[in-house]
Amino acid sequence: MSNAKTKLLNSALGASVATLLMLSGCGRDGDKAAAIPSDATEVKIGHVAPLTGPIAHLGKDNENGARLALEEINKAGLIIDGKKVVLTLVPEDDAEDPKTATQVAQKLVDEKVVGVVGHLNSGTSIPASKIYSDAGITQISPSSTNPDYTKQGFKTTYRLVATDAQQGPALANYVTKTLHAKTVAIVDDSTQYGKGLADEFEKTIRAAGVQVVTREASNNKATDFKAILTKVKGTKPDVIMYGGMDATGGPLTKQAAELGIVAKVVGGDGMCTEKLAELAGDAVVNVVCSEAGMALSKMAQGADFQKRYKARFNSEVQIYAPFTYDAVYVLVDAMKRANSTDPAKILSTMPGTKMTGLVGNIAFDNKGDMREGIITLYDFKDKKKSVLDIVKM
Repeated sequence: MSNAKTKLLNSALGASVATLLMLSGCGRDGDKAAAIPSDATEVKIGHVAPLTGPIAHLGKDNENGARLALEEINKAGLIIDGKKVVLTLVPEDDAEDPKTATQVAQKLVDEKVVGVVGHLNSGTSIPASKIYSDAGITQISPSSTNPDYTKQGFKTTYRLVATDAQQGPALANYVTKTLHAKTVAIVDDSTQYGKGLADEFEKTIRAAGVQVVTREASNNKATDFKAILTKVKGTKPDVIMYGGMDATGGPLTKQAAELGIVAKVVGGDGMCTEKLAELAGDAVVNVVCSEAGMALSKMAQGADFQKRYKARFNSEVQIYAPFTYDAVYVLVDAMKRANSTDPAKILSTMPGTKMTGLVGNIAFDNKGDMREGIITLYDFKDKKKSVLDIVKM
């Protein structure tokens, strides 16, 4: 090959490699930079959820809700302190892992986000919350229900859902007053969420005089529950309560039916998803679950949100996308009232939040919990979630 041809080939190859590198670099930051007009100020909002692993579908659902709100706000135009502001979402994956959660929390602090929507799980929200507290950055979890999240004394922690101190008793009351159960077996996934919910359920169920025939623990990666369920079957419970997510609650429900266990299976919001039907199969008809907030079908603007969500992402809402959507609007509302994008000033206006969102009336108590807690109970008809009852706590 001639030197001229060699140089030409090397030049073309170099240009191709440069193009590939440029495209690979146009990820989150490249896309954001290209979207910011020269006359606008970029303001970053963080979002954290598991985007890999068995509940990645829930994490992506949460991220989509936040992204939809952000895009709408940018389209409408946002002016703070006389300056045009463009919001950008900084998404991070905590893989449902507490250690990873603290690492990505610090990463968001370093990226100078003005607030964080997340994390999805109580077991990641709680350890990450100290990072945000130390940095003075508002954290709004759309789905963490463990009461301990807002009991740490941090001024930065908020949530848009009811707590397990409300969800556990709501489930227990259904088991005692509607199912009239006399015996219950309890299984949890050993996470802060799953164990915490099961503990709250157990306190209420015991106080009502129901016998807990066995309490078993698994983990949040388990798929084989045969050993635990064989033990449970021997106790002949009227109800099995499971504290965990849909990725594990589905197999547990399916395997219980395969073993001939006729007990009703009840669980919390972690397993109360449309995907549960896919994982549990026909056995999903035996499930009653709760959601720590208003059902999408009962939200005043729920149908419209569902339509816009489907048009934007070509998928159905899983569970907490409406809550991440509202969390972005809550941060922007605080920003507007502060007339500032300074995280400290945004945080200072958060306690005065009083607005009507997609999920209902939004106002916080002195811990950062919702003043109006709502629990929705569901069963499954034709493998679709169906509202059983709405409980105001």
